[in-house]
Amino acid sequence: MIGLGYVGLPLALALARHFDVVGFDISKARVGELRAHRDRTGEVAPSELKATAMSITADPSALKGVDVFIVTVPTPVDDTNKPDLGAVRAACATVGKVMRPGAIAVFESTVYPGVTEDICGPELERSSGLVCGKDFFLGYSPERINPGDREHTVDKITKVVAGQTPEVADRLKAVYGAVTGGNVFVAANIKTAEAAKVIENAQRDINIAFVNEVAMIFNKVGISTHDVLAAAGTKWNFLKFSPGFVGGHCIGVDPFYLAHLAEQLGHDPEVILAGRRINDGMAGFVAERIDVQLGGGPKRVLVLGLTFKENVPDLRNSKVADLVVRLGELGHDVKVHDPLADRDEAREHYGIELLQHLDEGRGSDCVVGAVPHAVYMAFSGRMLSSLVAEGGLVADLKGMWRHVAPTPAYRRWEL
Repeated sequence: MIGLGYVGLPLALALARHFDVVGFDISKARVGELRAHRDRTGEVAPSELKATAMSITADPSALKGVDVFIVTVPTPVDDTNKPDLGAVRAACATVGKVMRPGAIAVFESTVYPGVTEDICGPELERSSGLVCGKDFFLGYSPERINPGDREHTVDKITKVVAGQTPEVADRLKAVYGAVTGGNVFVAANIKTAEAAKVIENAQRDINIAFVNEVAMIFNKVGISTHDVLAAAGTKWNFLKFSPGFVGGHCIGVDPFYLAHLAEQLGHDPEVILAGRRINDGMAGFVAERIDVQLGGGPKRVLVLGLTFKENVPDLRNSKVADLVVRLGELGHDVKVHDPLADRDEAREHYGIELLQHLDEGRGSDCVVGAVPHAVYMAFSGRMLSSLVAEGGLVADLKGMWRHVAPTPAYRRWEL
């Protein structure tokens, strides 16, 4: 397993119950914490790390003799929203140096159709001196890990696989099937499997963009989008999406991979990029609406939540950070609290100094419910009243306090 993050670690541990597995990561710090039975992502319990027979290493030489390499490294975009395949290329260089004839290299990272065969294959050839399709073979199996989701774990989902040859596809079906109880779908070919993955996230991005756009409209009308969705959701075939920020390592990134391919082919990806523009602009829209509700700055604002989604410590591509920046630009004094986020990571990546205790945010002119962590969802009216100043504003972006009875002590605003 090349890469022991949110995707690689759970899969490696599941495979290690059936096969001899070597888990590799370039970060010695990551390897050290896993050997100490600690997973900072919160996806794996210490007891599971302690019980596994998997070898965990940062030494590439430990990969010699491996039959199947599974690559689960990040595929972000650069500052211009173009695919950044640097980690994938580096993984190919690492694998190629230790690959022996007959090996299979499987990629799980989200890419656009053609990357595995047209980029990874040649990269592996260069670093190994072997011939792709003759001395070694390629496979693709799109990751479907949903951070924080305890229901759709890797052993309970349908795994899609594709191989460079029918024989490779059959072998991968057996490998992944050992984990999923045989619940494996064999795609027609590698490009098809790559395309299936990238449209899964692009489709979700577009659906959220639609709801975000109607939220912008309804806010100008003066009605709650959550009230509208509650009514519309009574129809049997209504798709239930809610407004909010779209960050993280997948949905906020992967559509750009599909758009990149489209542009290479001379096609203008209008719908895909329109959805991205709306979702990327949502933090700015919310900040400006809050500013209007506050009558302009400067005001003391407490933002609750910084991670890209609820109940996970993952700060990658957090759009709440964009909200914090814009509120600051509008003249407000912004404090941020998140009980799950790593304080050092928040400081390093976003320059945000997280509050250690909620008490430090009491008496704020505005409390923004940005991420529906369970601890915030459980707030009572009394708790909210203790955080917001008399006559202040509670901005509920995810509708998490709709169950709390209204009070004259503070004003409420939601998307």
